[in-house]
Amino acid sequence: MYTGEALIGKGSEVAHIDLLIGDKYGPVGVAFANALSQMSAGHTPLLAVIRPNLPVKPPTLIVPKVTVRNMKDAERIFGPAQSAIAKAVADSVEEEVIPEDKAENYMVIVSVFIHPAARDYNKIYRYNYGSAKLAIKRAMDGFPDIKKVLYEKDRSRHPSLGMKVTKLWDPPYLQVALDIPNWEHIKRVISKLPRSDHLIIEAGTPLIKQYGLDIIGKIKEIKPDTFVVADLKTLDTGDLEARMVVDSGADAVVISGLAPLRTIEKAISEAVKTGIYSVIDMLNVKNPVDLLKELSGAGATMPDVVELHRAIDVEELGEKYAWGNITEIKRLQSGKGSNSRILVAVGGGIREENAPDALKAGADILVVGRGITNAGDVEAASRRLLRLMKEEIDQYRVMTDF
Repeated sequence: MYTGEALIGKGSEVAHIDLLIGDKYGPVGVAFANALSQMSAGHTPLLAVIRPNLPVKPPTLIVPKVTVRNMKDAERIFGPAQSAIAKAVADSVEEEVIPEDKAENYMVIVSVFIHPAARDYNKIYRYNYGSAKLAIKRAMDGFPDIKKVLYEKDRSRHPSLGMKVTKLWDPPYLQVALDIPNWEHIKRVISKLPRSDHLIIEAGTPLIKQYGLDIIGKIKEIKPDTFVVADLKTLDTGDLEARMVVDSGADAVVISGLAPLRTIEKAISEAVKTGIYSVIDMLNVKNPVDLLKELSGAGATMPDVVELHRAIDVEELGEKYAWGNITEIKRLQSGKGSNSRILVAVGGGIREENAPDALKAGADILVVGRGITNAGDVEAASRRLLRLMKEEIDQYRVMTDF
């Protein structure tokens, strides 16, 4: 059995095809017979025909995804869509995508999306032809293989999602810590931050304490496509606070490394369950590596990010900050898979002059607070640090045919 999918076009005429190809004596043949003999109102299946009285080979069944409510809806399915699917199947046989000697043995089931507002029959035909043709080729080629799926899963974006789910797969990143508990000031800072795939916004602990987790929504209103960290420094009720962060719309929760081991475990577990990142802030933790090994030894999932953090109060004393634990932390893994290494963030006194040293030491995320939020020119200060990151990701790439 072969499966294929393709989306082509735009506007109301956009075509989305899902299909199955398989032997007529196998599960596809059974599904074909069941669909044709057990019809449901509004989703009546029909055979694909080149013209009336000339069904295509392999036999192809079209199943409407959207409920057919009236004759206008029916005309779009029984007209341009039916013709396009039949032509795509026939051309695929002629072009040897489907072997000609299999035309009598294979059966095809095509699930077709036709928007109720679609009006342009030419576009309906062209888009559905192209989409069906591509879906057939992908099915017969076994596209995508699992390596492609694993490579693209954190890089690609669904065009109809209505939001951006960002994954930190391309370090290093600049994380701007919004620690000043003054929304008017912070709002101006956020509006001046440049758009970048390597920019993270942190809702700092003082800001959240002042305004609550509702502040996440306000940040997202200004920068909807930016990865936002909620720095709760969780010390208790780890699963509950992680869930609160999920409900707020943030992309990551920060847990204090001083919390009980069970609290850290529950927070990380909830983060994994809900698809957000877990960050352990090692502020005042004497040996971060020992804590991580203790977590691992207890069978807990490791965090996605470890932050080596010098406190503002300590920073003011002028103590030298070092990143001696980065190499050892990176030897640990956050889980299974090729992209499971722990990311290391460094914060506290990161400035333009010492940022290259932090990156050279292996930092994946530079956490910068007042160096940006109190800068006279927020955009310029951010851009100077962002120049140390990688080139921007080509977002249009995700819409290509690979």
